[in-house]
Amino acid sequence: MTAEIINGKEVAKNKREELGNEVAKLTQQGLTPGLVVILVGNDPASLSYIRGKQKAAEEIGVHFKLEHFEETLSETELLDVIENYNQDSRFHGILVQLPLPKHINETAVIEKISPEKDVDGFHPVNVGRMLTGQDTFLPCTPAGIVELLKITNVELTGKHVVVIGRSNLVGKPVGQLLLNENATVTYCHSRTKNLSELTKQADILIVAVGRANFIGGKDIKEGAVVIDVGVNRLENGKLCGDVHFDEAKEVASYLTPVPGGVGPMTITMLAHNTVKSAKQTLQKSHV
Repeated sequence: MTAEIINGKEVAKNKREELGNEVAKLTQQGLTPGLVVILVGNDPASLSYIRGKQKAAEEIGVHFKLEHFEETLSETELLDVIENYNQDSRFHGILVQLPLPKHINETAVIEKISPEKDVDGFHPVNVGRMLTGQDTFLPCTPAGIVELLKITNVELTGKHVVVIGRSNLVGKPVGQLLLNENATVTYCHSRTKNLSELTKQADILIVAVGRANFIGGKDIKEGAVVIDVGVNRLENGKLCGDVHFDEAKEVASYLTPVPGGVGPMTITMLAHNTVKSAKQTLQKSHV
């Protein structure tokens, strides 16, 4: 068996074309969706991620603004900036780029963002809505993973999903979203014993641990769908995932590459959430 490669770039491109049409309709009705990204400091990886977000937003017609502050910005000042954008009707999405400098409390910052503008889906209100199956802004990477699975026509109902990783950004929410889709979910992490025994039971294996080539072909059930969330840079400068690609493609039925798999979907779902927020604003104005 040779796995069919899930082309995240292609799926994201098609999704962005749909979003572009939605933005054009909104703009005709007098409302252009707006996204502000707030960056504190000069982390190179963060700057790179933001460039990708800006490109995606502008590609579909979303008004994009970057608020870039020096690392010396205080927590109080940052909270004031967020509150200003909570009140600014030109912006429908607010994203604070993580990680933040150590003197700033990430939890306080996330909770300061209005749940109605929390296009990252990290606010406790939106997390609670997700857990209870309500309509809300879903966290972008987990939502992108579910979108990839659905577009690839992977059956989710009754399937055994094994998630490796329990972060609040990816592991926990993606498991919950798939539980909402009637899958049976097992969470694994750094302290899980006999990990390979569990991964070999997975119909769908999602790997988000941040360790290069952590999962090999011997850890994968024949015919499983493998979603690789990891992005790791090797000593030779090349990027690779948490899954050993060459080994996995000989065992899996479907497999996401790194790069070009989950990554493009993360940025696209951020654009989706921003457009969704703008549509909700328009609906409220007509009530």
